[in-house]
Parts: sequence; C-alpha cells; structure tokens
Amino acid sequence: MFLKLLKIENDKNVIREVLFHKGINLIVDETNTDNEQESGNNVGKTTAIRLIDFCLGGKGKNIYQDQEFKNKGNNVIENFLKNNNIIITLILKEDLDVENSREITIRRNFLTRKDKIQEINGEQFNDDNFKIKLKELIFDSDKLKPTFRQLIAKNIRDEKNRLVNAVKVLHFNTTADEYEPLYLFWLGIDLDDADKKQRLLSQKKIEENLQKRLRKESNLSQIEQSLTVINRTISDLEITKENFNINENYDDDLSSLNSIKSQINKISTEISQIEIRKELIEESKAELEKEYSNIDVSQIQFLYKEAKILNPSIQKSFEETLNFHNSMLSEKINFITEELPVLNESIISKRRELQELLINEEKFTTKLKKSGAVSELQTIITNLNVAYEKKGNLEELKRLWKNSMDKLDDISTQLSEIDKSITDKDGLIQERISEFNKYFSSISNKLYGEQFVMSSEKTEKGYELNITSISGNLGTGKKKGQIAAFDLAYIQFADSLDIESLHFIIHDQIETVHGNQILNLMTTIINEINCQYIAPVLRDKLPTDIDTSIYEVLKLSQESKLFKI
Repeated sequence: MFLKLLKIENDKNVIREVLFHKGINLIVDETNTDNEQESGNNVGKTTAIRLIDFCLGGKGKNIYQDQEFKNKGNNVIENFLKNNNIIITLILKEDLDVENSREITIRRNFLTRKDKIQEINGEQFNDDNFKIKLKELIFDSDKLKPTFRQLIAKNIRDEKNRLVNAVKVLHFNTTADEYEPLYLFWLGIDLDDADKKQRLLSQKKIEENLQKRLRKESNLSQIEQSLTVINRTISDLEITKENFNINENYDDDLSSLNSIKSQINKISTEISQIEIRKELIEESKAELEKEYSNIDVSQIQFLYKEAKILNPSIQKSFEETLNFHNSMLSEKINFITEELPVLNESIISKRRELQELLINEEKFTTKLKKSGAVSELQTIITNLNVAYEKKGNLEELKRLWKNSMDKLDDISTQLSEIDKSITDKDGLIQERISEFNKYFSSISNKLYGEQFVMSSEKTEKGYELNITSISGNLGTGKKKGQIAAFDLAYIQFADSLDIESLHFIIHDQIETVHGNQILNLMTTIINEINCQYIAPVLRDKLPTDIDTSIYEVLKLSQESKLFKI
C-alpha cells in the first residue's frame, strides 16, 4: 500500500490537500533560520505526519499536546480541531501506477461519542475494530498478535525510540516475548500460536505471583505434614466422641445437635475457603497497587529541562511513561479482582446460613445442658470444630498450591511445544534474514561504504533481532542513516517474497543525517526502490545540491502554517 492523499477539511472548506507520489515526498518548512527571530518550529511539518499516524489508528493527542509536559498542550490547535469538526482523510492505494488498483479511504475527526467519525471505506468502526479492520485490509491478517499498531511502528518514525532504534520500535517497556511475533511477521513466517503464546505468558505470570503469595504462608510440604497431624487429632477426637456415654433419653436431641454441628463445620470450612481466596485476590491487588507510580512531575521538571538542553529530541515525558505503567497495572488489577463480587455474595449468603444454624445449635445445647450430661461432650465437639476448621484452611491452601502447580506445568508444556515449533523454523528464519541482508548490506554500503548486518538470537523469551555495525558505535546521523537503510531494505525484501507490507516510510529529523548520505538517498537509492520516502525538513538544512522543488508535496512557513491559523 502507498500513500495517495491526505486531506484536512471541515464541513465547509478544504484546508489542505496533499497528493503523494512514488519516491521522495518532502514536507518543506521554508522558514529562514538565518534570521534569529525565526525558527523551524510550530509550522506543522511534524504535525502533518502525525495526522497520517492518526488516520492509521493513532490516538492523535500528540498533534496538540506537548509530548514531555502533558499539561502544556496547544489549546489553540486543540480547540480549532474540535470546535470546527476538522476531518482528516487518508487514502491508501495498492499501486500508484495502476489507476484501478485497490484503495482504502480512512476518515477520522477529533470528536467523541455520537459525533465521532472513524470510517474505513465509508463504514464506521469502534476503536478496537478499526485497527483490526485495517490489519485485515493492509496485511491480510486476522490474528491478534502482532497488533496493527505494532506492525506499522517502523513505517512512521516520529518519536524518540523509533528515531534511534532500527528494530526496537515499540514502547521501551515492551518485552522480548512480545517482540517475537512482530519479528517473525516481518520475516514472513506465520506463527499460528502467537496469540496463544501471549495468553499463556500472561497466565504464567499470574500463577507465579499466586505462588509467591502462598509461599509467605507455607510451602506444600509444610501443609501436607500439618494435614497429617490434624487428621490424626480429628480421628482421636471422633473415637472419644463415639465412646462417650450419655443417657438414652438424650439420643434424639443429641442426634439433631450433631447434625447441626456437622452442617456448621461444613459451612465454616466453605466460608474459610472462600475468605482465603478473597484474601489472596485482595493482597495481590494491594501488591499491584503499590507498584503505581504517583510522582509529582513538577519536582523533576528541572531535570527534564536540563535533559532537554542536552538532548532536544526528547519526545516522551516521564509522566507519560508513568501513565502507561499505571494503565497496565489497572488492567492487571481488573483481571485478578473480577471474581471478588461473586466471592463477597457467597460469603454473605453462607454467613447468613451459618447464623441460622448457630441459633438452632444454641437451642439444642441449652436443652441438653439441663440433663447435666453435655459439658464434656461439648468440649470434645468444640475441639473437633477447631480441628476441622484448621483442616479446611490447610486443604484450601493445598488445593490452591496443587491447582497452581498443575496450571504452571500445563502452561510450561504448551509453551515448550510452541517454542519447539518456532525452533523448528530456525532454518527458514536464517534463510529469510540472509535474504534481507542482501538488500540491507547493499544499501548501507552505498550510503557509508560499510555493510550493516541483521542477525537473530534465540533467548528464553523468544527470538530477538540485532543489527551489527562493523565499525562499532554509530553517531546520531549515521544511526538514522542505518535506520533508513533498514526500512528501505525491508520494502525490497517484502516485495521479493510477496509479504504484505506498507510501501511508504516516514522519517522525521532527517536533517541530522550527513549531507552526503541525504544526497545519495534522494538522488540515487530511493529512486531504485518501489517505495515512498516522506520526510518533513527545513529547506535550508538540506544540501544545496538538491532541487527540493521536484520532491515537494507540501510547503509550510510561519506565514502559511499547516492549519492556516
């Protein structure tokens, strides 16, 4: 799929319409930075590529909200977008050279609820189904993992981690096991169990946390030994009770009392089991809640300002990271506390039943005490009740341990089978990486006279991809050149194997690449590849040898900003 058109409009007017072509597409800021009163900021060149990202399922807040300080958004832009019902249209086309080739038309606005527009080919979708449908249309896949947003992360490089990492393009907290299905998808290797593996890993984490909590109480061996002792105590008490001599007239009432006692023991054990389950859930919830990070951002604002001076490209804020972390914790808390309402209702119901039994027990006990023969029996029964209660607690802990251990064994078995199925494909994986390196090393050699190489590593958590530079560490500019080589090589690789992919790449901050490499990219390399290279740039930061007019798709300046406001 290629980019065909980006349109910004409201109900009355078309504000901007950008037509894209194959090859280089420049969004040019014509601001003269030689004038100290002018800068290349805030004209909308980065916003333009974020509008493309918005149409492809992005949240869109980065269009009007400061990435570092969330409380310092651009209210003028936000109000303009919402109060004027600005609609963004993006058209993707299968082949720009074939007039009748398939197209995907996406329309979104910035409103909510009934006023929200989120359409694909004229059909309205909710947030989840919107991205699922895009994945189906663009990548011909209905699997949950990798997600659509993960798949396109390397195509739109406008945030820090994507600007400095060639393959680690997701959020910095993303684990290796989540990267694995993405990397295999890139290589065109179908992993039928990718979704299943992610679910199993989540379940494994839950069971490991449960066992950690149980271990604070006791281990399985201690529980089993304690049960042996308590069963022996109960057996002795039961024998004593059976041999207890009472008056014959006492039999009927005692039989009723024993029946009630038995029911009390049963209900008490059930209540104990339920309460243990509830306590485990609540303590797991409390442990997760302790992991929330509620740091006063204003206290570290000075540090971020200092960091901003040293690294102006900082995109992510500390608070955003905290919010992501806290959001993930909230989802985990919701998952583990889902059972609490049912447990609370069950406890209330059984306590009500227990109270009725206790009233009846008191009635029969009072009646039997009149004979003067029940005091010793009552002591035996009390001791039995205590013993059965302890037994109930121990059996519930044992059940939880055994159940958790069985689940972990089953999860480990299934994960081993899935990992084996991936390992069995190692030969194919290496073949695909070798095919990719054919293009990657060729482009990097043209750029720097040096051949970059991608390799794989099998870890306990899954396959990882790495890029090696023969000369060692890369500077910022050379790193971005490496990323450009990687993205361009991937398009050639995907085409060679008919892997569904996007044929456009969007790179912000291309000015940091050395002029020689920019010239080589724009005049030679990109023209040899069936792709689109979209870059927002400052005109006077590009090499003077480049005639930008033949590549321009959008010209902006302080006098002509993106939204014309």
